[in-house]
Amino acid sequence: MIRSIAATCCAFLLVLALGVPTAQASTVEVKLGTDAGMLAFEPSNVTISAGDTVKFVNNKLAPHNAVFEGHDELSHSDLAFAPGESWEETFSEAGTYSFYCEPHRGAGMVGTVVVQ
Repeated sequence: MIRSIAATCCAFLLVLALGVPTAQASTVEVKLGTDAGMLAFEPSNVTISAGDTVKFVNNKLAPHNAVFEGHDELSHSDLAFAPGESWEETFSEAGTYSFYCEPHRGAGMVGTVVVQ
């Protein structure tokens, strides 16, 4: 019985020492307005894994939002005015998601999230 407990303890310690990789979702930040003051998302294109989150942060030249074409569930149509104002969207399914800022779409403020 003591050998069995000792073997179990050794196996447990070995697992802890070697580490068991775990899948962790990550968060990618997208700025609304570039640091240089341009009307663009920074970065404008991101590639993430299913289950990851994109955090949109108001940066410069407000107001901004992010509307995903054909995906109302991901869209944030409310305008962000305050610097640092943010929201997050989690992407559970693979695909390519195009988005834009409603007030600045004509100025080229568009982006893409690619989910693998």
